[in-house]
Amino acid sequence: MSFGLPWGLLALGALVPLVAAYFLRRRQKPVVVSALFLWRTPRPRAEGGPRWERFTREASLLLEVLAVLAAALFLADVRWGETARRRHLVLVVDGSLSMSARASDGKTVLEHVRTEAAKRVEAEGATHVTVLASGVSPHVVAGPEVEASRALGALESFASRGPDHDVVPTLLWAQELSGPGKHVHFFTDAPPSQDTVVPPSVRWTALGRSQGNVALVSAQRRDEDGRATVTLRVARFGAGPSEVEARVRAAPGPGAREGTERIERIALPEEGAATVRLTFREAGDVEVSLPDDALPEDGHVRLPPAPMMPVSVGLTEGLSPASRQALERFLAVSPEVAHGTPVPGAPVLSVGPSSTEARVTLGAEGTLRTFVGPFFTEKGSTLMDDVQLAGVRWTAGTNPPGRPLVTAGEAVLVSEEEGGRLHLNVDLARSNLQRTTAWPVLLGNVVRTARRLREGFPRHQLNLGEALPVVTEAGARYALVGPSGRKPVFGAGALSLSAPTSPGRYALERDGTEVDSLEVLALDARESDLRGRGSVDVPAKEAGEDAAGGGAQERARWPLVILLAALLADFYVTRKV
Repeated sequence: MSFGLPWGLLALGALVPLVAAYFLRRRQKPVVVSALFLWRTPRPRAEGGPRWERFTREASLLLEVLAVLAAALFLADVRWGETARRRHLVLVVDGSLSMSARASDGKTVLEHVRTEAAKRVEAEGATHVTVLASGVSPHVVAGPEVEASRALGALESFASRGPDHDVVPTLLWAQELSGPGKHVHFFTDAPPSQDTVVPPSVRWTALGRSQGNVALVSAQRRDEDGRATVTLRVARFGAGPSEVEARVRAAPGPGAREGTERIERIALPEEGAATVRLTFREAGDVEVSLPDDALPEDGHVRLPPAPMMPVSVGLTEGLSPASRQALERFLAVSPEVAHGTPVPGAPVLSVGPSSTEARVTLGAEGTLRTFVGPFFTEKGSTLMDDVQLAGVRWTAGTNPPGRPLVTAGEAVLVSEEEGGRLHLNVDLARSNLQRTTAWPVLLGNVVRTARRLREGFPRHQLNLGEALPVVTEAGARYALVGPSGRKPVFGAGALSLSAPTSPGRYALERDGTEVDSLEVLALDARESDLRGRGSVDVPAKEAGEDAAGGGAQERARWPLVILLAALLADFYVTRKV
């Protein structure tokens, strides 16, 4: 048993005058009367007896004592059992990568948050704590409503490595968990911006510090013909060196005996980023590191091999000699395709006349007409990116089915059906399309589109905060395995999953077998910019109960029930007299 307001027990002092009133009798003066028959119950002893009298109404006294005791227990907020001292507190921790920035004392912002959270729990007298981490997908670090020691222990093992995000949805969720009239404590490294709508019950505590930082803002790797090309972009945010040394180490690949290590000196502009491109032969994992500064995490990346899967292109029977010759000339010089023997696991792109079931049809049927422009292309179509049709003489036939991508008047020159089947309505024997730059660019876009439909990840390096593209096939069960665990992937075809919540390696599994993997890098330019960080403590705008004063539940009502019952019973007993 415990008391939420022990001062309420002072009400027990009312027992002293109550008991005294039952024993103490006022001494009466003798009164002379002519007869006693006018008095219903003469009590001579009470009139002239001693000042203290023997107690005669035990039931009434006990009921009134019980009423005083019940009133005192209600005023003292008595509680029993497990709920006797339950205090619930909701904490929200910013899960952004910038929380790993180090201050002048060598401690990270997250370490200062852990210390401040422990002080806040002790000050509020909380026995049960819920800890939430904000992020693109908010999650529970501890709870809901676990013992304070367990919650603080879970916070010790928590690592904030997420991308930049909006914290308001997490704060609204925390407000629902805390309950009406209770405060939520939010810990971050930056004051709230002017456009941030902070819920009125949230106390915003920022423990960051404004400082300069040099960071990698992008890192990509592409492997082709045994050569790895690494492209880096380095930026300086705020005060810092005008030049930085990047250490790049390439581990030996399958065909190399030893690795390669080099140091690149990179000049940093005041605004924007510097781009560096490096090339390695027969390289395994490539590790890039910058000198440690305020945020070491954004200066180190590991780039595993990312071979470019070629597309197997097959030419069906029935193509015109001009069409076959133009296609074979492109396939012979394009490094992105494998013509002839199909590559195992590579996507297959079939090209044939319109009378076949090929994925790409080439040719013109019906009445032929020649166009020299103007040509109109569908906006937003990736198939027509950088395709310049100026100076092209295009001979087309009957309009093909599907959504028009290129038109000339009422004639449809290029169209795409719902399933991705592409129609090139052109007679190359009477056109000059194959002799212009538009021809290899158009076929290159077609090949890249076919590669994007290959099962797996179209990209093998992603920055924090970027959506996760993936391609799956119908009829199979897929799962995404990463640092946060295993999650099923629903849908078929080209999908766009939500941005990963933490960096690391992510693998795509089909029926339990890994088919592809990618690396999510701990890079986010918005998180690397530490100039807007700072320290501030903004109290909650809405007055509410804290953990020690309000408790986790309302004041117990059963003492009031006992008080009312005792008063009614006392009235029943005394009314007979």
